[in-house]
Amino acid sequence: MEEIKSEIIVGLDIGTTKIVAIVGKKNEHGKIEILGMGKSDSIGVSRGVVSNIDKTVESIRIAVEQAELKSDVSIKVVNVGIAGQHIKSLQHRGIKVRNSIEDEISQGDIDMLIEDMYKLVMLPGEEIIHVLPQEYIVDNEQGIKDPIGMAGVRLEANFHIITGQVAAIKNIYKCVHKANLNVDELILEPLASSEAVLSMEEKEAGVALVDIGGGTTDIAIFQDGIIRHTAVIPFGGNAITEDIKDGCSIIKNQAESLKIKFGSALSSESKENEVAVIAGLRGRPPREISLKNLANIIQARMEEIIEHVYYEIKNSGFESKLICGIVVTGGGAQLKHITQLMEYVTGMDTRIGYPNEHLASNNLKEITSPMYATSVGLVIKGFEALNKNTANSAKTVEIASHSDGKKKGFFDKILDASHRFLEDSEK
Repeated sequence: MEEIKSEIIVGLDIGTTKIVAIVGKKNEHGKIEILGMGKSDSIGVSRGVVSNIDKTVESIRIAVEQAELKSDVSIKVVNVGIAGQHIKSLQHRGIKVRNSIEDEISQGDIDMLIEDMYKLVMLPGEEIIHVLPQEYIVDNEQGIKDPIGMAGVRLEANFHIITGQVAAIKNIYKCVHKANLNVDELILEPLASSEAVLSMEEKEAGVALVDIGGGTTDIAIFQDGIIRHTAVIPFGGNAITEDIKDGCSIIKNQAESLKIKFGSALSSESKENEVAVIAGLRGRPPREISLKNLANIIQARMEEIIEHVYYEIKNSGFESKLICGIVVTGGGAQLKHITQLMEYVTGMDTRIGYPNEHLASNNLKEITSPMYATSVGLVIKGFEALNKNTANSAKTVEIASHSDGKKKGFFDKILDASHRFLEDSEK
């Protein structure tokens, strides 16, 4: 088994229903090649938040060991996704007054602005996860996307800031460390999913990503290529399973199986006389479940989730600007007629998002399922961070070499002046 290399990235999706580890590398065409994948049932996570450390650690180990076996890579560092109803977002403006109008605005100026945002005072028990620049203002000139290279004294930026509970964040780190792994990046799950299923054109035109997971439904709204709004709704596919369990008086495993095999988000698409037969428990006779009744149960809960989603879209203020409508992904996107119901409730165009936007064509077919959108997105975000760090390191080396030269000249002058002073005083 070979040691992990810097150009190999591992995404670890700690979900409510499953934990997935995906190992990926970039091929010569810049596409991502999946080397291996591991999956295990998630027992210690509830609604996107770790509720049992030991059970979560065990699930992580199983998923990672499977991924190591299939990829022949020793996994030490992972990019981890974070979700849960504790996630909040806010808007804030940062300002930096520069000393010189002669010097161009550099990446360093932007990094300092972002670093200042991380120093914002949060409510007790909250921590900043992401600081995402939206647009820049240079000397009152608004709407600038990339100010690097411009001249100006007053540099401002509008930021989208994502926060989470310190306890929930620490528990994720604790689980990963107990599984003998290190966290490279902690990434908000809807951001990861958006990288896997959305194109740049959709982000420019305006689009709402809806990731329906087991415990939560994550929303990310993009317009003009910029993330505008994020939200996490504390309902997902598990709520539908619970409704089926109660509505049909069956056990959870049977409810989940019925949902996957026969579930539909539109009751009007099911015929009255269609039934599914499930085995009876402990020698009891088999039971018949009406598919029309099943669809009614699913539709009722799904409509509630979509209404929450639509509220968040309207609340963002970008409803009229989302030309590309809604892209629905995650395990819940596999439900039959989900796009029709989404269009019916919101009146917006809807498509299912498959995580094949950046994947090489020779990957496992299973990976292109919407349920792996977050896992694939975590790998993509890992490569983004890797490229950014490499670029910043190169710039730092270049700046250091230039500044060393300047400092040397400056100190030489001081030394020359002091030598002259000493010579004069000796005379």
